[in-house]
Amino acid sequence: MLPAEANPPVTIPRLTAPRPTSPWALLASELAVLFGRLRTWALLLALAAIPLLIAAAVKLSSHPVAPGRGPPFLDRITQNGLFVGVTAMVVSVPLFLPLTIGVVAGDTIAGEANLGTLRYLLAAPAGRVRLLLVKYAAAAAFCLAATLTVAAAGALAGVVLFPIGPATLLSGDTIDVGESVVRLLLIAAYVTVSLLGLSAVGLAISTFTDVPVGAMAATIVLSVASQVMDNLPQLDWLHPWLFSHYWLNFADLLRQPISWADFGNNAILQAGYILAGGAVAFGKFTGKDVLS
Repeated sequence: MLPAEANPPVTIPRLTAPRPTSPWALLASELAVLFGRLRTWALLLALAAIPLLIAAAVKLSSHPVAPGRGPPFLDRITQNGLFVGVTAMVVSVPLFLPLTIGVVAGDTIAGEANLGTLRYLLAAPAGRVRLLLVKYAAAAAFCLAATLTVAAAGALAGVVLFPIGPATLLSGDTIDVGESVVRLLLIAAYVTVSLLGLSAVGLAISTFTDVPVGAMAATIVLSVASQVMDNLPQLDWLHPWLFSHYWLNFADLLRQPISWADFGNNAILQAGYILAGGAVAFGKFTGKDVLS
């Protein structure tokens, strides 16, 4: 029999909990994945094509556009090319921008679940709340990229095909080219804010399914339904609560002085949808069994 000293006690190493992933590192990774996808760039290129088509159609037309015909500001394009971006924004807001936002927002959680990578993200450990915040931040970044794409492509097409000079505002005042660019960027900011509520709705829907196409379709359908209801006079009482109600109310940014009333009302409305969509997403996702 061996002496007691020959059998030293066995030391069991202590297991330490993995350190949480940095939220900034997680966001950087999410943005790299989002903007590294061919689909994302295809969506942005499709948006960029809208102002290019508008500019080409006006340039090649043999008849000048009569005031009041076609989308707002279309008749001003031949006078100042910077109005290409404004007209393209008006055309894109009802359908094309919500469509692209619906694709990205609907894919946030459902896409990861469908690919089988959601449980690995949660094991990083990212944390469910942190993951939701990062996913929404990435969707919001795409909102900004989408609107800036329309504005930039419109400005570029306007500079190439039409004269650029002082712009006459809706109030009758004239501003120089530099301030015209600032007004265009303000409109892009307004539209970006307008789409943040839809992104939150898409995120919430995405937590209810593992099929990203279903979440995308539901988000897009809701954006169309909101705009349809906003045009029904029988639903006047509901209009101020619809997330699409202020989408096209950026004309005051083309007046002198600028009226910020609709910008503020729109921001408050979208903030309400962000909170509501975030609460629904939090309630569903934190109690969801992640099996894939």
